[in-house]
Amino acid sequence: MGDDRTDLPEGTDTVIDGAAETADLATENNVVTDSKVPVPRGGSTDLRQRIRDGGEKLSSEATDRARGIVSQGLERSAEALSNVSKLVGDTAAGLDERLGQEYGDYARKAASAIENTANDIASKSPDELIEDTRNFVRNSPGLAVAGAAIVGFVVARLIKSGLNRDEDDER
Repeated sequence: MGDDRTDLPEGTDTVIDGAAETADLATENNVVTDSKVPVPRGGSTDLRQRIRDGGEKLSSEATDRARGIVSQGLERSAEALSNVSKLVGDTAAGLDERLGQEYGDYARKAASAIENTANDIASKSPDELIEDTRNFVRNSPGLAVAGAAIVGFVVARLIKSGLNRDEDDER
């Protein structure tokens, strides 16, 4: 029933027909080794290079998308600040009448400052904004951390209030 061959691995009592044809992939002990397994199309360095190229492509696409989002954010922020400036400027005349010329002048100065900020934001590219942010963080790390904490707190509160509102709607 079984072959009496002594060159077979333990627990193997016969040779399967056709198994000997793959002898170029096997060692003397019929065990496949890593060095004998063929590497697809150009070797492992080609595979590593394709993975590296794919990662670089994804990184480039993500960077381009982030720049697009930042550009849109800059445009919207500039528009919003410009609208706020107009509102503050429009209320200056009312403040002159109700509270006095001094308060109207404060409102006009605030409107002017807001408009200048809107113009600065509108004129910047995303790369310039990122560089300005980096410089700000380098020069004032404590203020940057405090600002990030405040923004994080506000975002957390907004998310939490939104979740609570959704739970109330489901009831």
